[in-house]
Amino acid sequence: MTLLIVSPNRPDLNRWQQALQAIAPDLEMAIWPQVPTPEDVTFALAWQQPAGIWPQLPNLRCVSSFGAGVDHLLQDPDLPIALPIVRLVDPLLAQSMFEYIAAGVMGVLRDFDVYEAQQVAGIWQPHALTLSQHCTIGIMGLGQLGTYTAQKLVDLGFNVVGWARSPKQIAGVTAYVGDAQLPEFLQQTQILVCLLPLTPQTRDILNLHLFAQLPRAAYLINVARGAHLVEADLVEAIHAGYLRGACLDVFRQEPLPPSHPFWAHPQIRVTPHCSSITNPESVAPQIVENYRRSQAGEPLLNQVSRSRGY
Repeated sequence: MTLLIVSPNRPDLNRWQQALQAIAPDLEMAIWPQVPTPEDVTFALAWQQPAGIWPQLPNLRCVSSFGAGVDHLLQDPDLPIALPIVRLVDPLLAQSMFEYIAAGVMGVLRDFDVYEAQQVAGIWQPHALTLSQHCTIGIMGLGQLGTYTAQKLVDLGFNVVGWARSPKQIAGVTAYVGDAQLPEFLQQTQILVCLLPLTPQTRDILNLHLFAQLPRAAYLINVARGAHLVEADLVEAIHAGYLRGACLDVFRQEPLPPSHPFWAHPQIRVTPHCSSITNPESVAPQIVENYRRSQAGEPLLNQVSRSRGY
């Protein structure tokens, strides 16, 4: 029984293999495309897997994502419908995500984007200081990462509201639920953070209609998925004054093409999908445990609901 690691574009797969072997020295592993006996593969750890790989693994019992996101698996037409999917839930992942979001939030709070533009123009002009308690941050998506981020931002003194598809109870956070309460959530959100899972219901949710419901000159931070954002609408929203700018870590096409207009836009900050990167040593015990459970026919940790999409 073999655990197969599949991620064609990752440079650190040997580190993942070493982390897993440190937990389970006797575990048989292979790194795609070097798979001596495909029939022996019963568990796969996958990210951006190549098309057509799943029919080559007839005895696969479970597939795990490399992180919290699973849309790359759910959207694969070759993945057997009955095959269990699990995701990784890791405190270090949540902390690194919060740190990225906090950096973006603090930059907006203290007008770093404004001062950077003034520096280019040689303008010395201080602006009025906004205190954290006078800034409302709205978090779309209150799963593990969203809840952790919301709690940490409350600790920093921000006014935090959240929105999700199902009811949530988070200390210090006003949580809104469903389409009916989305306008009320948006109308008070000065910095909008997207941490939604990508589902048919959330695809293209960051659009001009949504941006127009925010307070004028709001700011967007998208660390979820590129397909949440209608890219042309973002440019239009900035031009119309609905948004003062955006910090984007995810894109519809990655890497972002060199000719993409976001690169040169003075009010859009681009980072290369680095907001939160899974630490192999931290999640290796979880992967090995799910491998063991899948072989024994036991309930899996963090199994994904295909109907919900997360």
